[in-house]
Amino acid sequence: MIRSLDGIAPRIHPTAFVSETAYVVGDVEIGERSSVWPGAVIRADNGRIVIGPDTCIQDNSVVHGDDDVAIGANVVIGHRVICHAGYVGDGALIGNGAVVNDGVRIGEGSLIASGAMVIERMEIPPGSMVLGVPAKVRGEVAERHSDLIRRTAAHYVAKGKRYKAQGGLE
Repeated sequence: MIRSLDGIAPRIHPTAFVSETAYVVGDVEIGERSSVWPGAVIRADNGRIVIGPDTCIQDNSVVHGDDDVAIGANVVIGHRVICHAGYVGDGALIGNGAVVNDGVRIGEGSLIASGAMVIERMEIPPGSMVLGVPAKVRGEVAERHSDLIRRTAAHYVAKGKRYKAQGGLE
C-alpha cells in the first residue's frame, strides 16, 4: 500500500519496483531502479526518507526514523532489518535480521553483519565490518565482501525489473 500522510505522498521513480504488499507512507522518495519487497514498511511520519538509486529494501524490513533518513545508492537492506539509521552510505549492506537504532551513520561500503544490533548514534567509518550485540567495528570490509554487496545490489535491480515487467494480477 502506498499512501499519503498530512498531504504528502511518496514519490516513487517510474523504474522502481514496490511490492503490492509493502507499506510506504508519507514523505518518502524512492530512486531509480530501487526495489521494496513484500512486507517491507517505509514510514516517514517523523521526517523525510530518501532512498537512492539501485537500492533494495528486502522482505519484512522496516525503515523509519526519529528525524530525516538518507539511504544512498546501491545499498542492500536485507530481510527482516529494523533500520532507524539517519544515514546509510552508498554501497553499504545491512544483513538479515540486523537492528540499526536511531541516528546511526553508516559509512560508504560498510557491512553490518546479520543479527547485529547497532546502538543509537553510532558513527561507522566507511568500509567497516560491523558485528555483534552490541555491534562493534571489527575490521575493514574485504574485497570479497565488497564484491558480494555489488553483486547483490545488481541482482536486486534485475529482479525488480523482472517483477515490474510482470505487473500484477489482472
